[in-house]
Amino acid sequence: MATTSVATAHQNSFINRILHGDCIEMMRQMPANSVDFILTDPPYLVNYRDRSGRTIQNDADESWLKPAMAEAYRVLKQDRVAIMFYGWTKIDSFFEAWRSAGFQPVGHIVFRKSYSTKSRFLRSQLEQKSPGIR
Repeated sequence: MATTSVATAHQNSFINRILHGDCIEMMRQMPANSVDFILTDPPYLVNYRDRSGRTIQNDADESWLKPAMAEAYRVLKQDRVAIMFYGWTKIDSFFEAWRSAGFQPVGHIVFRKSYSTKSRFLRSQLEQKSPGIR
């Protein structure tokens, strides 16, 4: 009985809280099968740099991707949904990470933006998300 209440108390310590830190380390502290829904907008792995030279941490290094998706899969409850933003040019890396973690991609959501992110050969005004289930 004590083990159950300790596990419940540990799980409850994450309810209605904002956690600030490395997502992989934060999820490792969370019990398995304890999350009802994941919505994440991680770095897109596109080495982003804005006009003033600002960058996004870990946007040029995908070493975090597979460990993060494995932890996301571990904490997400069965038959629940995760919606994850990703960089279109890195779709292969994201899909590989999702599938190797165990996610089953079930769709693709595209939002039209009112501004263009970048203009080269094409003027992109779209934002991609992929819902997947555990």
